[in-house]
Amino acid sequence: MRILPFTLATLALANFTQAAEQAPYSSATISGLGARNIGSATMSGRIAAIAANREPSGKITIFVGAASGGVWKSEDNGTTFKPVFDEQPVQSIGAIALDPRNSKNVWVGTGESWTRNTISIGNGVYRSTDGGETWTRVGLPASERIAKIVVSPENSETAYAAVPGPMWSDSPDRGLYKTTDGGRTWNLILKGANLSTGCSDLDLDPNNPNAMFASMWDYRRKGWTFRSGGDGPNAPSGSGLFRSTDGGATWTEVTPENSKGFPKEPYGRLATAIAPSNPQRVYCFVESTDSALFVSDDGGATWDKRDKSQWMVWRPFYFANLIVDPKNPDRVFKTDGALIMSEDAGKSFATVGGFNGAHGDVHDVWIDPTNTQVVISADDGGIWYSHDGGAKWWKGENLPISQFYHVSVDDADPYRVYGGLQDNSSWVGESQYPGGITNAQWENMFGGDGFWMFPDPSDPDYLYAESQGGNIGRVNRKTHQGRDIQPKPNYKEKLRWNWNTPIALSPNEKGTIYIGAQFLFRSKNQGQTWDRISPDLTTNDPEKQKQEQSGGVTIDNSAAEMYTTIYSISESPKDKNVIWVGTDDGNVQVTRDGGKTWTNTVAAVPNLPPNSWVSWVQASNFAPGTAYVTFDRHTFGDMTAYLYKTTDFGKTWTPLVTPQELSGVSGYAHVIKEDLVQPNLLFLGTEFGLYVSVDGGKQWAQFKGGRFPVGVAVRDIAIQPRENDLVLATHGRGIWIIDDITPLRALTPDLLTQEAAFVPLRPVQQRIQGNGGWASGAATFEGPNPPDGAVITYYQRSRHLFGKLKIEVLDASGKVIDELPASKRPGLNRVTWSMRTKPPRVPPAAQLAFAGTSGPRVLPGVYTIRMTKAGKVSETKLTVGLDNRAKFSEADRKAQFDAAMRVHALFGEESALMDRIMPLRGATAQLMKTLPEGDETRKAVADFDEKLDQVRKQVVATTEGGAITGEERLREHTDQLYGAILSFEGKPGDYQIANIDALRRELDDVTKEFAQLIATDLPALNEKLKAAGQPPIEPAPTKVAAQEPELGSGRDSASARQMLPANLRLLHR
Repeated sequence: MRILPFTLATLALANFTQAAEQAPYSSATISGLGARNIGSATMSGRIAAIAANREPSGKITIFVGAASGGVWKSEDNGTTFKPVFDEQPVQSIGAIALDPRNSKNVWVGTGESWTRNTISIGNGVYRSTDGGETWTRVGLPASERIAKIVVSPENSETAYAAVPGPMWSDSPDRGLYKTTDGGRTWNLILKGANLSTGCSDLDLDPNNPNAMFASMWDYRRKGWTFRSGGDGPNAPSGSGLFRSTDGGATWTEVTPENSKGFPKEPYGRLATAIAPSNPQRVYCFVESTDSALFVSDDGGATWDKRDKSQWMVWRPFYFANLIVDPKNPDRVFKTDGALIMSEDAGKSFATVGGFNGAHGDVHDVWIDPTNTQVVISADDGGIWYSHDGGAKWWKGENLPISQFYHVSVDDADPYRVYGGLQDNSSWVGESQYPGGITNAQWENMFGGDGFWMFPDPSDPDYLYAESQGGNIGRVNRKTHQGRDIQPKPNYKEKLRWNWNTPIALSPNEKGTIYIGAQFLFRSKNQGQTWDRISPDLTTNDPEKQKQEQSGGVTIDNSAAEMYTTIYSISESPKDKNVIWVGTDDGNVQVTRDGGKTWTNTVAAVPNLPPNSWVSWVQASNFAPGTAYVTFDRHTFGDMTAYLYKTTDFGKTWTPLVTPQELSGVSGYAHVIKEDLVQPNLLFLGTEFGLYVSVDGGKQWAQFKGGRFPVGVAVRDIAIQPRENDLVLATHGRGIWIIDDITPLRALTPDLLTQEAAFVPLRPVQQRIQGNGGWASGAATFEGPNPPDGAVITYYQRSRHLFGKLKIEVLDASGKVIDELPASKRPGLNRVTWSMRTKPPRVPPAAQLAFAGTSGPRVLPGVYTIRMTKAGKVSETKLTVGLDNRAKFSEADRKAQFDAAMRVHALFGEESALMDRIMPLRGATAQLMKTLPEGDETRKAVADFDEKLDQVRKQVVATTEGGAITGEERLREHTDQLYGAILSFEGKPGDYQIANIDALRRELDDVTKEFAQLIATDLPALNEKLKAAGQPPIEPAPTKVAAQEPELGSGRDSASARQMLPANLRLLHR
């Protein structure tokens, strides 16, 4: 029996070893790479819901629900925000509610209800009891979208959820739900009349929360049409207004027969609001054949028709929210294309702020109940604040929730990023910038809803940009003037341009550009002339081309439902005559002769339902017959991903991701990108994140690196070839960059089985970080730059548990010059080496020494990176070079380094001298306390101490009274010279070299003066001390230089911050 523990231990070790040997590929393998968000926040993005609370401190706590960018919280009136929902699997928010009894209780309904064509989906209700720090999903997982949550003012455990439900399919999971146990269970208390009718609004009487109005909405969207209400202006509809007086146990529909003045059906979308200061006042917007605002002053018994202006009735499916002033029942806001407000109980409305004062397309409003002049508005452009009731607005520019459709990059150094956004134009931004990437580094280049945008490879002064419906322009980036180049061979011919019309540049011929309607057009002269190079490549189904009838009760034909169109274009980088085209109605066409003939290959795609939307087709970078295609069936209610690959021009297709073999992929697919270097490295963007395969699509892992929100939609991907950066266009959280994907290219099956190994390191430039930015306040968004240093990447098969893990940097002679902090987690790990020597040891003084906080950059050359893991050693080489933008030579750089190190040595010698002076003065101070006043020996000690202090005052500033007194001694002059030399990495000026020599001479003189004291004065003093029966003063040993710190400056940012106080410390004596 005593052998059992050994057996169990052996089995456990065997299992552990077997698991380690298998080294499964997972998110943990790749997420150590991290990602950085470069914004922008200046254009922000659509906010679907807001909730706020005036705290006892007077500050306003704000929760923002982004349409596809998660939940954000501010605790300082909107000055700063932080994301609090990033770890959840979805990022689309439809509703936020704060418990009236305890604002720490926060309810979130996921899935936006402003049902435009490109909105995301949710997965139920979440609740936080700690102000958003942690979340629990509490039900309704099949709801898909939630329009509103209302918490009872009498009971924190009672809440209602208005669920319009799935937008693309029938569902029984619609209606109004109620929980009385904090979300543990839900009851459907108001069910729709059919499987397409759900609840879109709810309002409770604040004085009697059992009395309420609920708006039911019958709606459906398809890829080619939309209806709010029935299938036409007068078609039957399940929409309606319902009233309950018993907490939802029973309901009465509000009709013209039982509520005088209420309009006749059929209805579309409705919105209600009860005036908090007078619950008998009820407002109701009704979409119908005679859409208007209706008002009741008797709790809904009778109604009076009020405003029916254009703003009031415009696009009800997208704008249906009423907000009443908490103190004034006559003052009511309605969200619309512009925020409108009435101060006469709805008799008349006027735009508040208008398009000149704030962004359009408003979706929610919060009014401060303690001061109703404070109004916060949420719209397609972010968040806006007013302190005068809406007359004037200022914009919050600190929410990076921009909704990009597409992204591209150029080859500038540093490179720029291009992209178009939902309802927020097309922008160009910097991938890095001195001081960080703020809103000022983004430039608006083209209007409308932005989509595709590319730099013109044939002329750096121009770019291509596009707004909705194929409106493409060629724009001069200096003047911002754009020329319309949309092909219009015959103005009478009806061309079908998708809302997100594809444009593509030829990878083979500069100046060649493609655009697709139902035909493919090609221009070989930057859009000056166009050739139609295909027949109609779609199914050309006339039943799906009736957009003029789209809208339901209210006709709405914005081109968002344009269908039977080309949606994706890709020319083979290996053969300009091979062009792939995907259509929104399910065709995958290819030509091998430049457009003369076409073949529809979709019939060869296995296990694919018909008419599946081709969301992306991508020609391979390695073989002309190889291509990838993603299909998106969410417009049919199928939210899963479809991904296929062909190697024979579409004769056969192999599934890489299908509903039958999802391989861990979640969300319908938007984009597939093949790496530029490693053909087995694939990147898949879905509605719920980024997925990476390193084996050609056999296995997939979701990227969860750094602060990247895991559930955000990735709509497009670009690879910057020089920097090897992966650039992600998210639809809800702006642009993210994964710096240097070289390590992903190295994740071969062989590497994945190794216990630990370095991945190949790309040569690194010593980038010059100039001055940038300014003190612009806490409200400023600032995207991080790439790490300032050499990024070292290594792989571990399993978490390091036993023994020391150490990473060192060695110079060409084999000397260890730095040790880097090593992460023990499994998978890819990154650590940054600053490429600097150790900081100098600066003697303490009464003033700060700013320049002495860092060492000079090492010289260009080849360095060895060594990892020691439990006794096993691995090594790799790192090539360090000059900044490519620098105008100086390596000889100039060496001259700067040598000069800096000479000053570095001066600091060390000054410190060594002070190390000898200060103990002596400590000894004299102790003797002064011991010896009596008037004693001759005490006087001799005081005289010697004064001589020591005179030497000290030549080395360092000693004047007390503040850190900056203006006093300058050797140390301060050394610091100034050191900073001047470090600030420019080219050859130092002659005066700087002369000043090094001068400082050296002065330090030598002071050192000799001190040596004379030690050689002559100290022995004489010790004789007197001996005669007085006192112990002698022992001098500290002479040091050639200061003691070196244990490590150099290559370390993480936290270590650098820890070193800072030591080099800035003051001497107060």
